[in-house]
Amino acid sequence: MTNAASSTDKTPSFEMTWGSSTSSGYCSEEDSDSEFEQYFTARTSFFPKTRKANVEVKQDEQIESGKQELTTAEIQKKVKGYNSQINSNLFMNMNKDGSYTGFIKVQFKLVRPVSVPTPKKRGTDAGARKASGVQRRTSFYLPKDASKHLHISSRTSALEVIEALLKKFTVVDNPGKFALFERSERHDQIYLRKVSDGEHPLRLRLCAGPSEKVLSFVLKENETGEVNWHAFSMPELKNFLLILQREEEEHVKQIVQRYALARTKMQEALRGSTPG
Repeated sequence: MTNAASSTDKTPSFEMTWGSSTSSGYCSEEDSDSEFEQYFTARTSFFPKTRKANVEVKQDEQIESGKQELTTAEIQKKVKGYNSQINSNLFMNMNKDGSYTGFIKVQFKLVRPVSVPTPKKRGTDAGARKASGVQRRTSFYLPKDASKHLHISSRTSALEVIEALLKKFTVVDNPGKFALFERSERHDQIYLRKVSDGEHPLRLRLCAGPSEKVLSFVLKENETGEVNWHAFSMPELKNFLLILQREEEEHVKQIVQRYALARTKMQEALRGSTPG
């Protein structure tokens, strides 16, 4: 790890390392060379599954340590205490200008697929698409519970963290579709709070300490109520329709099987019953 203690550049730097493996998937369209894009998924449902857990999730709860205003001396003391508690080389380092650098871990909890540019193909087909202005994209689900470490500055905002994550994965979706959340566990309850774009995640990490139970970061869709379908591209909407159709067919199949089984049991009961 590069020691950034002497850095005084205000432009935040990002050093990223993988925390998960890539996801396998399948193509949902019969023609994998469609006009718009290929679609890969490792999921079978468009709607999120009902979460079964023994803990309660509460929204918009902020840990008290994140509200503290710290002096330079307090920051130095906290950085020293933070480094003494970790068992890895993911230390925080003070800079001469009073800022500091360190690592945060972000876990992905995305329900919908993300879009990346489709690898360029050589030949007349690629040339024709370029001439027509059609941009192909590949959509896929990120691996479940994937995570990534980012090396950032205390000046790095939550929005910059989101943009850096998308850039690392070459995701071309609008950063506004995503939001960073802080997650904490207290008294057998899970608390989630949306981190505003202007907040500084490394500062939250320092104030909370290194414990992931006290505070961890999660990247989720930026849910603001009803889904704004106009924010999605035509290929994305077509893919969503394919998912809905596949899920609808599966639900219909399950219902037919359930009623067929019930009908069979009733008929068996009728054959075995004695007229009276």
